[in-house]
Amino acid sequence: MTEERYDLCIGRLRQMSREESVDARFLPFFRQMAEFALMIDELREEWNSGRYREADLGTLKQWNRRLYEDILPEYYEKSYANPSYAAEKLGQEYGPVLCALYAELRGSIVYVFEGKTEYLDILFELLIEIYHQFEEDPVPELRHIKDTIYWYASDYCDVFVADRIRDQIDPDRTFAVDLIRESDPQDLRYLYFFGEYISDNEWKTAKHLAGLEESVIRKMADVYTDGYREGFLNTGKDLSLKSTVNIRYVLGFERVIKRAIENFEAMGLKPVIYRAGVSMLTRRQQAKTGYYGGTANPQYEYDHRSDQAIFFDKRFLERKLEVIQTTYEHEKVLAAAMAGPAVIEMFGEAPFSPIQKEEALRFTDRQEQLSVQFDSRQSQIVNRYIPGDERSYTIIAYPAPEIGAAYEEIFDEVIRINTLDAGKYRRVQQKMIDVLDRGIYVHILGRDGNRTDLNVQLHPLTDPDTQTIFENCVADVNIPVGEVFTSPVLEGTSGVLHVKKVYLNELQYQDLELTFANGMIADYSCGNFSREMENKNYIRENILYSHSTLPMGEFAIGTNTTAYAAAKKYGIEDKLPILIAEKMGPHFAVGDTCYSWSEDIAVYNPDGKEIIARDNSISVRRKEDVSKAYFHCHTDITIPYEELSKIAVVTEDGEEIPILENGRFVLDGTEFLNEPLKNMDKSCMMNA
Repeated sequence: MTEERYDLCIGRLRQMSREESVDARFLPFFRQMAEFALMIDELREEWNSGRYREADLGTLKQWNRRLYEDILPEYYEKSYANPSYAAEKLGQEYGPVLCALYAELRGSIVYVFEGKTEYLDILFELLIEIYHQFEEDPVPELRHIKDTIYWYASDYCDVFVADRIRDQIDPDRTFAVDLIRESDPQDLRYLYFFGEYISDNEWKTAKHLAGLEESVIRKMADVYTDGYREGFLNTGKDLSLKSTVNIRYVLGFERVIKRAIENFEAMGLKPVIYRAGVSMLTRRQQAKTGYYGGTANPQYEYDHRSDQAIFFDKRFLERKLEVIQTTYEHEKVLAAAMAGPAVIEMFGEAPFSPIQKEEALRFTDRQEQLSVQFDSRQSQIVNRYIPGDERSYTIIAYPAPEIGAAYEEIFDEVIRINTLDAGKYRRVQQKMIDVLDRGIYVHILGRDGNRTDLNVQLHPLTDPDTQTIFENCVADVNIPVGEVFTSPVLEGTSGVLHVKKVYLNELQYQDLELTFANGMIADYSCGNFSREMENKNYIRENILYSHSTLPMGEFAIGTNTTAYAAAKKYGIEDKLPILIAEKMGPHFAVGDTCYSWSEDIAVYNPDGKEIIARDNSISVRRKEDVSKAYFHCHTDITIPYEELSKIAVVTEDGEEIPILENGRFVLDGTEFLNEPLKNMDKSCMMNA
């Protein structure tokens, strides 16, 4: 039946590509959509026949270019995937909606490789149904087109969304795992078998890793998987209760992932490796969760972050949550076996600051409220079946070739940073914690144009001999080493947090400023756009995730001055991921605490003291109403050392004990942290 539906669709699409039965304004759009679908059919024939796998490298590169060419920056200005162009050619009403339809159709590329013919049937039938509306009426009512897309989303939610959940927990879904196991580092054609866009970053990464000694690959894999295991040990969670691990990474790292799979299997964990969502039904804005290839065009992904605005209402929200609940209940054994994600990130791409397009679909205020409600209820469902107090994670990052001419040198330096002596950092950080435990608040003050002036309130200790406020974090879940962190007391945490330039969730911010009052964001601004309203919308959508405010969920002091010095040496400060950047100065997370969903598990530092600062006055609401306790986001914002005048802890009797002054650590016992900075200063003087 699936194949019969498919053949009928292709036959109709061939007719569409030749017909002139719709209004001249819309004819080029539908012809191009039909031609795109026919290209997908050609690809499917090549893949199913085996010819694609046997093709030479040049042919595979041509296919990859052909599939993604329409959204590449050099062609995007005149692409129907661009909402501005679509609105210009198709009208302000129809353009954005038909543009979103095209973006949804583009998901068919990866469905070919995964053999999901049913998905192709569904998408092609959607295109044909909308085309028929334009045949019947030269200018059909927009609401009818939107209704068609709405019912597509609602009717097939139990296909796309349910499959997405199974992909996330079922180790028998082995499309990516099989490709990784079969990958040959000396034959990089395999990169094109995933169906993702392959940029120079993925290609050159795989090529670089292919040339490394096996001992180096083993070292990279071991620090990654050992960090995962340590995350369970350090939080007192029983890894033996779990049997699967979710591996997330960027294509190009297959040689490391193959070794990591072996390590995880030795721990009793089968790999679950699923693709980042490509449908408006399974994506969350432009964020990518899963494995993925290159970003063909970040502006394209930003433009389509809110395509769900076509149909997202209360009825659809309930429909999607019903599918999520039903699927998890049906697959509860698989869900309970999931230990959590192990992530390899790539960094070094040119920082992206998007163009705000009026034509792009946006959520209404009501839809934003519904989105917040959906995130809350979805998280509660997931936590019932994969309890937060039973799962853990780890994250590690490596540079992309795009980072610059010194890529290989920087890559080696990052391997060194990711494997620094954790014991040495643990001892130094304990000196810092001993002083912080004496404080009632910490004062952070900026300098040289940094407007930060902030007091962070600390939890009181009732038994200093057995309790501590800050966690001594070395290298387990967050690699590399280097921070002490706490969940602040919200009441009394007030002031201004400012950073001149920062890169968060793949987006760049200029002059980001957050004002806190009793631990909650009271105001915010940045300097990305000329209009203040655009700046506020940018922050609200991408940092606040449509919430009216967020608490300061974490305060930390990063101690990895080695990473900081390396960033300065290579001039890559604005290209570092938050994973490394957060270790290079104080950082402040807005959203949930680091202990969300597991606040009731006792956590201890290496000195045996219990970390009591796991809750705040928001998260503690879970005991009465869990929907009011969590925001389902956690975004770290770091102030670089050179922008700091001081970090000082203030005791109950008013004594101020400096930890850092003018960008250097001054607390007794922390002198070791300044050594990389001294070497950096000497280098700067020699180059001056």
